[in-house]
Amino acid sequence: MIKLFSVKEKQKKDAAAINNPKQSAGELRMQKDMSELNLAKGTTISFPDGKDKLLHFEIFLKPEDGIYKAGTFHFDFQVPTSYPHEPPKIKCKTKVFHPNIDLDGNICLNILREDWKPVLSINSIIYGLQFLFLDPNPEDPLNKEAAEMLANNKAKFESQVQAAIQRGAYIGSNHFPPCR
Repeated sequence: MIKLFSVKEKQKKDAAAINNPKQSAGELRMQKDMSELNLAKGTTISFPDGKDKLLHFEIFLKPEDGIYKAGTFHFDFQVPTSYPHEPPKIKCKTKVFHPNIDLDGNICLNILREDWKPVLSINSIIYGLQFLFLDPNPEDPLNKEAAEMLANNKAKFESQVQAAIQRGAYIGSNHFPPCR
């Protein structure tokens, strides 16, 4: 009889595990980060796989100031299950002429690489991305052409960026579609 009870108890636990799968540390931390998310004006978030799939989401930034003002920039976030011990993988899906974003959408942001710490949050990353658009850094470039133009001829750089944002433009041999 005792054996029968232990078998039934095991079946209940197995059924509960199927209905309520364990969440990874990354999923638990993402729930916390999302509950504390404080998006700046002009910044929106979407969950292409559904709101219950927190490890993949998209951010749309629309800077209100600076060279990139009036542009809308799309970022894809892939959060590993080991988050916050590893940073999210982020790609810029908008082709943009920026010293710290290459033509493949890779982003040069120190908190996504060597300065990553588990205490940083999704909010910290979004603020970092916003700062890249307010103050591009030509000293640590992924797009050397953009960095050189910014460092050597800021007025030309600003003009080229605004033309690309507003109506699309060729800069060098690369076409940048409008991103309004």
